[in-house]
Amino acid sequence: MKKTSFSSLKSINKIHMIGIGGISMSAIALVLKKLGYTVTGSDKSKGEMVEILEKSDIPVYIGSNAELVKDCDVVVYTSAINQHDPEFVRAKSLGVPCFERAKFLGLLLEDYEKTICISGTHGKTTTTSMIASILIDAGLDPNVQVGSKFKKLDNLNYRIGDSGFFVLESCEYVDSFLNFPHHSAIILNIEEDHLDYFSGIEEIKNSFRKFILMLPKHGKLIINKDDTNCMDVVNSIKSELEKNSVDIYTFSLSEPTATIYAKNISCNIKGFYSFDVTDPKNGNTYNFYLTVPGIHNVYDALASITTAYAYGVELDVAQKSLHEFCGAKRRFEFKKEISDNILVYDDYAHHPTEIKATLAAAKQKEHHNIIAVFQPHTFTRTKELLDDFSTAFFDCDLAIITDIYAAREIDDGSISSKDLVEKLKKNKVNSIYMQDFEEIVKHLKNIAKPGDIILTMGAGDITKLSDML
Repeated sequence: MKKTSFSSLKSINKIHMIGIGGISMSAIALVLKKLGYTVTGSDKSKGEMVEILEKSDIPVYIGSNAELVKDCDVVVYTSAINQHDPEFVRAKSLGVPCFERAKFLGLLLEDYEKTICISGTHGKTTTTSMIASILIDAGLDPNVQVGSKFKKLDNLNYRIGDSGFFVLESCEYVDSFLNFPHHSAIILNIEEDHLDYFSGIEEIKNSFRKFILMLPKHGKLIINKDDTNCMDVVNSIKSELEKNSVDIYTFSLSEPTATIYAKNISCNIKGFYSFDVTDPKNGNTYNFYLTVPGIHNVYDALASITTAYAYGVELDVAQKSLHEFCGAKRRFEFKKEISDNILVYDDYAHHPTEIKATLAAAKQKEHHNIIAVFQPHTFTRTKELLDDFSTAFFDCDLAIITDIYAAREIDDGSISSKDLVEKLKKNKVNSIYMQDFEEIVKHLKNIAKPGDIILTMGAGDITKLSDML
C-alpha cells in the first residue's frame, strides 16, 4: 500500500489532527496511519473513537497542547474547533500548513480515479454503506469513508481498499462537499436544512448545482427522479451536463421511465420491503428483499442499485448484497428487548422528514404503542423548522421531548424544547417535556407495556438513553 502523493502539497510525513475523535476525523486518521504517515491528535474528551485510535498506535492528547504541532508537516482541524485553540494558533505562527477536515480530505481524494460521492439531505450514511457493500461483494475493493460504523466494514466507519474506487459520504453543510473531486455524484434528495448556513432552499439548490457541475467529462450523475428539487436542479443545468458528456441515471418509485424503477412493492409485518427491478441492459427482473425497515430505505437501495448498474455491476450481486445488508449504526438500530417484548431502537433522525420516515417505519412493524424520545439538534434547526417538527410525530403514541442539543451553537433564549411540546399539543400529539435522562428512563420503565416500541431519536447524545434502559 503506497502513500498518496498529495500532489498539491510538498512532501509530508507527520500529520497532527485537532479534534481527532470525531467520526470523520478519526476515519481519516486511521486511513493516513495505514497509508504509512505518522499521525498524532488531540480532542477535548476521551470516547470510543479515541480508544480505537490509541489501539491503532495513534497517540491522542486530551485537551490542547501547543507543543504537539511544533514538528508537524501539516495540521488538520475540525470545523468545530475554536479558532483561538492553542494548537491551531501555534501552528499558524510557525507557518505549518493548516487544513479544515473537508479541504484536507479533498486533497487525499485527488489520487483516486473513481470517487463516488453520496449526497442529499437524508439517507447519505445508509446509501454510502449500501454502495460500499455492493462494490465489495462485486470484487471492486473500494476505499470507503462513511458517517457511521457497519458490519461489512468490521464495525468500523472506513475501509482501505486497493483500487481507484473511493466511496464517500458527502454533506452539503458549509458547502463541504464542494471540496471533494468526484467521478460520480449521487443525489438522494434536496430539502431545507442547515439554515444556520444556508439562507433557504434556493441557496441549497445552488450548492447542489455547483456540486454536480464539478463532475468531470464522462462523469456519472445518479439522481432521484421523484424529488422535485433534484429534478429542478438537474434540468436547470442540463445543457452544461450534455456539453460535458455527463451520464445521467435516475431512480424512482413512481416513474417507469427512470433508469432503475421499483415495481410490485410490498411490506411485511416487520416493516421490511420487497420490490422488483428490471435490468435495463438485458430485461431480466430481480426481486429485492430488504432487511432494514421503511420506505425511505427503498429509495436508498434504489440509489445503490443505480450506482452499481452505472459501474457495470450485475444486479444479482446487488440483490444478494442488499438482502444481507443489516443497516448502519444508529439507523433504526435495534438495541435491546427490555421486560416482556418491549423493544428499544435508536435512530439518528434529527430533521422532520427523517423523523416522519423513522416513525412510519416503526408503525409498519407489529407493535402496541410507539413511544418516541426525541432530542432536537441545534437551536437554529429547531427554530426555523418548528412547524415542520410539530407535524412529524403523528405516527407515535407518545412523544417525549428533551432539551435541545446545542452542538456548534449558543443558546440565545429564542427557542426551547418546551416550544415544540406546546406546538405538538396544539396538533393533538400526546407529548411531554422531560429534561433529565434518568427521569426519562424511570418514566419509560413505568409506562411501557408488552408489545411497545421505544425509539430514541436525535443526532446528539440521546443514544446514551437507550443504553440506560
